[in-house]
Amino acid sequence: MPKKLFIFILIITIQFSCSSKKSILYLQDANNETYSEVGHYNTNIQPNDILKITIGASVPEAAIPYNKSKALAASSVETLKLEGYLVSEKHTIKLPVIGTISVKNKSLEQLEEIIKNKLLTDSHLENPIVDVRLLNSKVTILGEVNNPGTYDFSEKSITLFQALGYAGDLTINGKRNDVLVIREKNGIRHIANIDLTATNLLNTPYYTIQKNDVVYVKPNTAKVKSAGYINNFGTVLSVTSILISTIVLLAR
Repeated sequence: MPKKLFIFILIITIQFSCSSKKSILYLQDANNETYSEVGHYNTNIQPNDILKITIGASVPEAAIPYNKSKALAASSVETLKLEGYLVSEKHTIKLPVIGTISVKNKSLEQLEEIIKNKLLTDSHLENPIVDVRLLNSKVTILGEVNNPGTYDFSEKSITLFQALGYAGDLTINGKRNDVLVIREKNGIRHIANIDLTATNLLNTPYYTIQKNDVVYVKPNTAKVKSAGYINNFGTVLSVTSILISTIVLLAR
């Protein structure tokens, strides 16, 4: 084989190797030690959210009328959802003794403070303790992941990488530099293109998954081509080999 042709094939092989690596690795531009402030993006309570609200006090017995049955403590999450506080279309909930409270444009933390202040100012309880949790948080993950589906999470927030971990990570055919996150906020639908290979992802609101987000992992070029005329990398390699052989024969 001519020396120039050998060098050409070697360069092509190296390029395939490099492009393959660049298309697979996450956070490629991260240094050995990278420090950045952790951002917390609170999400407002929306209609049809199901809230678990627990009210305590310095005298536990005094708080009993302000809570739903304690028998629910040992129930399943699905039962808790049925017995939780469903946010109405008017952005309100109705609590025992306290009555109706508006949750419009309020986060979970803000609602905790509202209930706590109401208990204090209306002389309901002394030293009240209020905890509000969202029971029906879920994220839907579709496309080139190993286990697509809809996943529930009980934490107040999870990261995009945690969500992808629920789905078994991206397949080898997932397009890591162009993942779609679809988010509905205050009646407006937002679509963001996320690059998992860049560290600036960590400083965006889309690094933190919000309830009802949809994550779609696009197929990469190789997968798209495999659905058409070029079936796989092996086919490409075979075609390339034939072309090189033809060039060698014609060069003689």
